[in-house]
Amino acid sequence: MTKKRRNNGRAKPAGSRGHNRRVRCEASGVLVPKDKAIKRFIVRNIVDASAIRDIQDSSVFDGYALPKIYRKVYYCISAAIHSKVVRGRARVNRKNREPPPRFVAKK
Repeated sequence: MTKKRRNNGRAKPAGSRGHNRRVRCEASGVLVPKDKAIKRFIVRNIVDASAIRDIQDSSVFDGYALPKIYRKVYYCISAAIHSKVVRGRARVNRKNREPPPRFVAKK
């Protein structure tokens, strides 16, 4: 039978341990093997953009850096595709291991 992916959709090397720890999908709540899950690291401000300026104006300290929320989220394959975190690629592009080009904000 033909193989769709060289790693069978898992990040587990051949001949390694039998099972992986399972993690909860952020969107659907289903348990997914950790090596199969789509992982994203999200860094957000605690305060939304509209309130940042108000807080900085009323702050006593000059140049106070607001804390951020650091969170690692996991998605199952179907939820990641549905919420457009990842998308399906053509057969020739599946072998491409390069990360997508990063968006650079204009200043």
